[in-house]
Amino acid sequence: MLLFKRKIRLDTERLILRPPAHTDFRDWANLRLQSREFLTPWEPTWAPDHLSRKSFANRVYWAQRCINTETELPMFMIERTQNRVIGAITFSLIRRGPSQTANLGYWIGAPFARQGYMSEAIQAMVHHAFVKMDLSRIEAGCLPENVPSRATLEKNGFKYEGVAQAYLQINGRWRTHVLYSLLRADRRGRSNVGMA
Repeated sequence: MLLFKRKIRLDTERLILRPPAHTDFRDWANLRLQSREFLTPWEPTWAPDHLSRKSFANRVYWAQRCINTETELPMFMIERTQNRVIGAITFSLIRRGPSQTANLGYWIGAPFARQGYMSEAIQAMVHHAFVKMDLSRIEAGCLPENVPSRATLEKNGFKYEGVAQAYLQINGRWRTHVLYSLLRADRRGRSNVGMA
């Protein structure tokens, strides 16, 4: 069943979530450049052509291929009033069959951080994952010292699951991550002990 063949757009109070388009290049490149120092500690090292138009065009084509094959769901976060890119949120490594799982990743530009935009986007993506995509589990990881990201995940119901050693290359080094997950029918933290 191909769920992504139609155009996907998720609307929230302040955001539109949709796949990247070629016309987003200037907004995206300017925001990434403006936010480089803010993002560098949390991201893989940028390729030399990261901010080039050709690299962005490849990103747009890659996004559409991933959506059509149901392997990833990359969405740009568009701030509704100014119609501008403020970040991105992605389901990657979508696994079907007995797993019904995806990984959640995201970034936001420095001028828009800590204003609740990411929570808004996560809530919309989680709803889409559980209701429209029929996923059962969403996983996310972040660096242990990334307190704002951890707080955002926890605020949105993700539960800490453990630590993955040397999980991803971030800023040129293999880094340990803390792992979180959210389940469609999440009963963790509840106990039936002593109940008849």
